[in-house]
Amino acid sequence: MNNFEQLFDIIQQRATERPEGSSTVAELDRGVHGIGKKIVEEAAEVWMACEYETDDEACLEMAQLIYHLQVMMVAKGFNPKISIGTCRNCRSYNSAIKKESHA
Repeated sequence: MNNFEQLFDIIQQRATERPEGSSTVAELDRGVHGIGKKIVEEAAEVWMACEYETDDEACLEMAQLIYHLQVMMVAKGFNPKISIGTCRNCRSYNSAIKKESHA
């Protein structure tokens, strides 16, 4: 099983090496618009799986969404550590953390 950073490294490696037949390379070649459409599709599948499917199926959909989000990060040249650090400065992130600490 790969963690977030390992998966990101694999996606970056595929983007650099561009192995023939790679679905990651194909997705990157579709560009931001194509990747974005896939993210929207996967987000809807996460929601539907959480509403109507088993927890295992919901987790699978979440994993697929994370993968596609990471493909977008690579396409945009984002670094996961910087992106997560940026989130920590977002008002919605801080608001969620405050709510959790008071629960």
